[in-house]
Amino acid sequence: RVPGSRRPPRPARAHARRARRNRGAPELSSGSRAPRRGSVEGAARRLRGRGAMRLALRALSGAARGGWRESFPLGGRDVARWFPGHMAKGLKKMQSSLRLVDCLIETLGLRPHVLVLNKMDLADLRGQQEITRRLEAEGLKNVIFTDCVRDENVRQIVPLVTELVARSCRYHRSERPEHCIMVIGVPNVGKSSLINSLRRQHLRKGKATRVGGEPGITRAVMSRIQVCERPLMFLLDTPGVLAPRIESVETGLKLALCGAVLDHLVGEETLADYLLYTLNRHELFGYVQHYGLGGACNNVASLLERVALKLGKARKVKVLTGTGDVNVTQPDYPAAARHFLRTFRLGLLGPVMLDQDIL
Repeated sequence: RVPGSRRPPRPARAHARRARRNRGAPELSSGSRAPRRGSVEGAARRLRGRGAMRLALRALSGAARGGWRESFPLGGRDVARWFPGHMAKGLKKMQSSLRLVDCLIETLGLRPHVLVLNKMDLADLRGQQEITRRLEAEGLKNVIFTDCVRDENVRQIVPLVTELVARSCRYHRSERPEHCIMVIGVPNVGKSSLINSLRRQHLRKGKATRVGGEPGITRAVMSRIQVCERPLMFLLDTPGVLAPRIESVETGLKLALCGAVLDHLVGEETLADYLLYTLNRHELFGYVQHYGLGGACNNVASLLERVALKLGKARKVKVLTGTGDVNVTQPDYPAAARHFLRTFRLGLLGPVMLDQDIL
């Protein structure tokens, strides 16, 4: 435009519109009404297929039209980066406390052990007998399924531990009359909730240790916590610890879906995509009813857009057009992904068994 000149002629404006169209900038049809600036609905109309392009390409890779994805892209992911360094410190502290311990819960070794599979209310337990059989084949004979929120099956733990301790030698154990049990496991499986549940059951007392819905709430081996009077029994709460080496990226993704790894280390949208892939693959469509969708969805970008619209979540972003940067509003995909993951972990999408393939 020449300084001092007026608006460009009509052909120039038409050329600018064509340039925007070629760049992919969305335009409204002549008969449509312009959406209100700042509304999520308007954002969906302006940016459909644009802001979610990265997610859509990943979701559609390997997807057959009319069918579910048969595989999930796992390449290029550094599993070791997902696990924080405080776990090594916790392991050393736990090892130094073994002289005070009579029994280990969820471990292998010389001492008797009990494997507590918590949060049974969130799992699809149609294969419970097969799970128990396979664990027994690996030498894990003392298995208890529990729900510490409703104290289900928790009463079985103290009698079983008492019997195991009475039948076993006290290896390298300091000579104290009471029983001391160390509770160990991966992050966010309910170790602290188990201790609090045992206190409610046997002492009629409230919480003694902090609990939360994310990994890393317990970061140090705490002092002994009494959970029973007869027999006199104390428990040691410990930080969640993962194996130094995870066998596969997919195993790491499953642990992350269960909250054993902080979401942002893996990526909320990546986890949401893997969750959608898993639910569809096992024909678990509880998310369709929960979010009021018209049908099952194979594209995580489309799903997160609908979740964001339903929740009213939006954010402003800059979009490059033929006339410069424009601030527009688009659905908040990260917020929608976090909500999708939280809904799954609360059991609102129905019971799910992530290891269904190996049963």
